Amino acid sequence: MSDAKGFDVGNANEAKLKGSASFDSKDMYFRADKIDLKSLDIQLEQQFNKAWTKNSGGAKKPKEEWEIDLAKLEVRYVVAQGTYGTVYRGTYDGQDVAVKLLDWGEDGFATDTETAALRASFQQEVAVWHKLDHPNVTKFVGASMGTTDLKIPPKNPTSGSPTHLPARACCVVVEYLPGGTLKQYLIKNRRRKLAYKIVVQLALDLSRGLSYLHSRKIVHRDVKTENMLLDVHRNLKIADFGVARVEAQNPKDMTGETGTLGYMAPEVLEGKPYNRKCDVYSFGICLWEIYCCDMPYPDLSFADVSSAVVRQNLRPEIPRCCPSALSNIMRKCWDANPDKRPDMDEVVRLLEAIDTSKGGGMIPDDQAGGCLCFFRARGP
Repeated sequence: MSDAKGFDVGNANEAKLKGSASFDSKDMYFRADKIDLKSLDIQLEQQFNKAWTKNSGGAKKPKEEWEIDLAKLEVRYVVAQGTYGTVYRGTYDGQDVAVKLLDWGEDGFATDTETAALRASFQQEVAVWHKLDHPNVTKFVGASMGTTDLKIPPKNPTSGSPTHLPARACCVVVEYLPGGTLKQYLIKNRRRKLAYKIVVQLALDLSRGLSYLHSRKIVHRDVKTENMLLDVHRNLKIADFGVARVEAQNPKDMTGETGTLGYMAPEVLEGKPYNRKCDVYSFGICLWEIYCCDMPYPDLSFADVSSAVVRQNLRPEIPRCCPSALSNIMRKCWDANPDKRPDMDEVVRLLEAIDTSKGGGMIPDDQAGGCLCFFRARGP
């Protein structure tokens, strides 16, 4: 990332992106949803076809700094599956990695236009990710726009035959984080809740990661607990810059290009112009989710949530036991007016100032009875 003009995708591609994308003149943030995806995909195809054409010796030489040597990649087993791809665990040059294989385009699932959009989205994620370096952002290892030499374990181990790969499949390789998603961690702690110091630690990790992204002129646009990963020490790292919405293209919970319902800011739901403050709104929802270890709006349909968030200013109900220092941050972040929401660096400062030594975590249901006056600390 070199300046505020947008993503640094190399001198060769910068002019192409500028020619097919629009910029928010106020905040100078890259509007990924404004890319002419079809035009960009044609340009990308021309570039990568040249880059990956076999030479006379049969070898393929990387043309971009983020392109991986598939000979060094060993794919072991499936970790998760999505609509348009599969995540595997493996190793790359001796390092534990997660391999995200996107195989859309040749199974009748996507039209040619959709495939062009998805491949352009993949390229966009790579362009964003390979320049990032922060302890709260998942480390990018590399990517490949072609998978001819990629060896995938057979779906049926007894068959012995490797899994067939579509010719247009792509893969991205990132560090492997064994702690799973933040969403899974919260579900596991749904009954007993989290200690207040853990709540604030997770919130700080997420806020610091988002503050870094915003400082690099990047709007994540799909901030949710499913897109946050944990390492063995419970450190949180932000993942998925664009491809996340590709993998979850379920009409019940996605808009297709701007985020996930339940986490989306009112201005996004209404189709209005938006900037980095949409991430701040989503952070506020995530903060509530981390504190409560619960799902926001569990009894409402996605359509009802969308309507009520915009028209009735619906937000998750903050428990009475939630300390005001934390509840105030939630309310500021999910304010209906984007201009009134704080920047993420301010959120970091507010969280750093919270005193967790006296407790204050969410009180589990089976401990809610009795007079709290006799307890030195509220909640775990």
